[in-house]
Amino acid sequence: MKYRAYYVTEDNDKFKGKVTELDTADLPAGDVLIRVEYSSLNYKDALSSRGNRGVTKNFPHTPGIDAAGTVEESGSFFFKKGDEVIVTGYDLGMNTSGGFGQYIRVPAAWVVKRPENLSLKEAMIYGTAGFTAALSVYKLTVTGSVKPDDGEILVTGARGGVGSHAVRFLAKAGYSVTAVTGIMENPEKEFPEDEKFLLSIGAKNVIPMEEVDGDAKRPMLKTKWAGVIDTVGGNVLSTAIRETNYSGSVTTCGNAAGTDFYASVFPFILRGVTLFGIDSVECPMDYRLETWSRMADEWKGDNLEELAVECTLDELDFLIDTVLKGNLKKRRIVNLNA
Repeated sequence: MKYRAYYVTEDNDKFKGKVTELDTADLPAGDVLIRVEYSSLNYKDALSSRGNRGVTKNFPHTPGIDAAGTVEESGSFFFKKGDEVIVTGYDLGMNTSGGFGQYIRVPAAWVVKRPENLSLKEAMIYGTAGFTAALSVYKLTVTGSVKPDDGEILVTGARGGVGSHAVRFLAKAGYSVTAVTGIMENPEKEFPEDEKFLLSIGAKNVIPMEEVDGDAKRPMLKTKWAGVIDTVGGNVLSTAIRETNYSGSVTTCGNAAGTDFYASVFPFILRGVTLFGIDSVECPMDYRLETWSRMADEWKGDNLEELAVECTLDELDFLIDTVLKGNLKKRRIVNLNA
């Protein structure tokens, strides 16, 4: 069966992506063949599309780490033809043909049935970014037992995909959120525009990055936060840990501000702070299903579609370069039928 895909080829260490026609017979082995309705454009997809070997080892390749669509064929007891499903994480779009093609074939263990109250398009507005945010909120509020009455929650990198979804989820759940925005090279850049957006999605306060990039030499700082969802790492994470209240919790899922951070044992042994790492790629299925259920129900905010703009396969090549330059302001949802 023929289908269209954004396909990346290699020629003398030069990588080029274009929309071409492929055959489902060439897809990798798997239990479930899915007709993809929507995907989304992520930074990892952009890296894969330009030959980053840390993401994708072998080419030619179809990127797309997110996919939502309808089961076309199934060798699994758990899925039947016509089921609407979601696939995020695992190896999809990395070394397994991904959601930038109209068909994918994957193991049944990667597949989640679409929850009620969530459309396929809405699932891709969330995508891996929204799922990572939801995992972070779950760890903080359920596993870490941080309650709304405990105090302010800090969300770093709040203007990004993970951070903005985390702000929305927390606000919907009744938490008071302080959102951090700005970039490390220039923390004040575009602050007024970002502040307006973050307040509109539920943040109570918005502060620049420089306010959470504290003195790395001090083992502890004055407490400010009942909990923290950190998406950037580096000294921002270090500062957040040292400013977290007694018995508070911190989650971490990103490294835009650096992979290393200073820490002493004091916040953990004197204040009982807990640090949770968030992995959305190999997340166990029971945990995955619970999180998607909450995203579709109690944490789902209004006007979700306002967070993204649809695009087509033919527009991807230009948009990928825009992502890599850091100039894409709004999430792009790929309509595979357009």
